[in-house]
Amino acid sequence: MNVLALESSTETLSLALQTKAGLRTFDEVTGPAASQRILPEIQRLLTEAGIKLSALDGIVYGTGPGAFTGVRVAVGVAQGLAFGADLPVVGISSVLAVAETAWQTARADKVVVCLDARMGEVYHAAFIRHGDGWAEVSPPVVCKPQEVPAVAGDGWLGACSGWRVFEQVLSEKYRGQLAGIRPELMPTATAMLTLALPQFAAGQAHAAHEAAPLYVRNRVALTAAERAQGQTL
Repeated sequence: MNVLALESSTETLSLALQTKAGLRTFDEVTGPAASQRILPEIQRLLTEAGIKLSALDGIVYGTGPGAFTGVRVAVGVAQGLAFGADLPVVGISSVLAVAETAWQTARADKVVVCLDARMGEVYHAAFIRHGDGWAEVSPPVVCKPQEVPAVAGDGWLGACSGWRVFEQVLSEKYRGQLAGIRPELMPTATAMLTLALPQFAAGQAHAAHEAAPLYVRNRVALTAAERAQGQTL
């Protein structure tokens, strides 16, 4: 299949284009510039692959959770491109993509994902590998690191940026249950592509107008006083 994947829920803009000729990727820390970089980089990947947008079979987008603006960029661009080319879409959560990245890079089959959510919080979820997919044993939530949900058993890999920011607190919460910590593992478009391809093949994609972000936090903006104090979401 010819499928494009977009992920921008963190400071890294991640793109992946799968065609019959192979896989092309783009991963770069762009920060807020993702909104300006995403369309030119998509066009570059399509041009290098010698394929037009209309020749794609679908588009994958990162639903979040993550940075509010970044999540909206991926969802909005995926929706706009899919509308224009009459393509189906599949949404993949950023935390599930981290679990898939952990499997691809470290063969971890039990993953506790903690993505730094700013404001002294993490986006948390836990997954166990079953066959070629994942079972969600703890759904995505936003919480203080000292309040993360419990998981059963040992052999868990702690993954994503929250483990770097709050390593001491999280390691104490999961004392005796961890096989390792990989804070550098982040959601990637390549992982999302892997997770989405079976959904396309099974006819589980949806129409462009149904593309939507996954919000687990009610607050998406700071007050003027909080901004003045240098706080971030």
